[in-house]
Amino acid sequence: MKKKTVYMWMGGIVILVIAAFTAIYFLNMESTVKKASNVIDPNSPPTFSQLIYGDFDNALDKPMDVAKIGEFIYVSDTNNKRVQVFDTSGTRVFMFGKEGEGKGEFKFPYGIAGDKKGEVYVADLYNGKISIFDSKGKFIKYFDDKEKLIKSPAGIRIFDEKLYVTDVQQNKVFVLNLSGKKLQEISTGANKEDTFKAPNAIALDKKTDELFVCDSGNQRVLAYDKKGKYLRTINGSKDGKGSSVFVNPRGIGVDSRGVLYVVNNLSHTIYGFNEKGEQVLTFGSMGDQNEQFYLPNGLYVDDNDRVYITDTLNQRVALYY
Repeated sequence: MKKKTVYMWMGGIVILVIAAFTAIYFLNMESTVKKASNVIDPNSPPTFSQLIYGDFDNALDKPMDVAKIGEFIYVSDTNNKRVQVFDTSGTRVFMFGKEGEGKGEFKFPYGIAGDKKGEVYVADLYNGKISIFDSKGKFIKYFDDKEKLIKSPAGIRIFDEKLYVTDVQQNKVFVLNLSGKKLQEISTGANKEDTFKAPNAIALDKKTDELFVCDSGNQRVLAYDKKGKYLRTINGSKDGKGSSVFVNPRGIGVDSRGVLYVVNNLSHTIYGFNEKGEQVLTFGSMGDQNEQFYLPNGLYVDDNDRVYITDTLNQRVALYY
C-alpha cells in the first residue's frame, strides 16, 4: 500500500476517534445538566456535613444554643456553666466561664449572639443577665439594660445594631439598641388577648426585615414586620389556624432563600417553611446517628447558609450546608 493511502486511512481513523469522543463528551454534559436540574430544589433541606463534640475531657453537656461569630463557633455548654468555642473544622480552641453569679460566671448560659465587633453576648436565664465578652472569652461588662426590663433572658440575636431578646418569665420580647435603650416591646400575636407563653428563640429575615418569635408554650412561631406589627402565625396548618405540628418548638433561623427553620424539640425533627408560612421541608429523626437528634434545641443560620443545630442529649452540634 502506498504511503499516501496509509496516511489517508490513519487521518480518517483519527478524525473518527475525535468525533466519537466529542459526541460522548457532549452527551455526558447534557446528561449531567439534566441530572443537576432535577436534583437542585429550592425547597430541599440542607446537606449534613459534620458533628461537633467537645474533646474527651471537656465533652459538651446539654448544649442549648450556638452562633457563628467571626471565625469561631460559640456553643452554650449549659450544664457545665460555660461556653465552648470551636473552629470551623470542629476542633475546640478554648472555653470560658464557670458556675457562679459574678462577672464572667453563669448559672444557666443559654442564648448566644455576636455583634459587628466580634463581641459575644451570652444570656443567663437564671442569673437574669446578659454578659458581654471579647472574641477570646474575656469578660467586658454586663449589657446595660437601662430600664431593668429583662428578668429571664433566653434567646438572643443581634441584627442591625439592635439586640432582640426573649424573656421567658415575663412572656415578652424586648428590642433594645446596643446602648441599652428600649426600642420595642412585643407580647401579643393577632390581638391583645393572644399573649405569648414562654417565648424562646428569635430570628430575622434579612431580606424582608420580618421578625420571627418562637412562642414555645403556644406551639407556634409568630411573624412581625420591622415595626412590631403582627403578620401571621406559623404552626404547620393552613394559615396557622389549625392544629399545630409542633411539640415544644425551640430554635429558629432563616436562610437566604427565605426558608424558616424551626426545631421541633420533642419530635427530634427540623421543619422548614417558605415565606408564606407553608411547610416545604423536614429532616431529622430520633436517634444518635448522623442526621438524627435527641431533643434538639438551638438553631443558627450563618451568612453562608450553614445551619448549626444543638443536639442536647446527644451532647453535640450538628452542622449542615
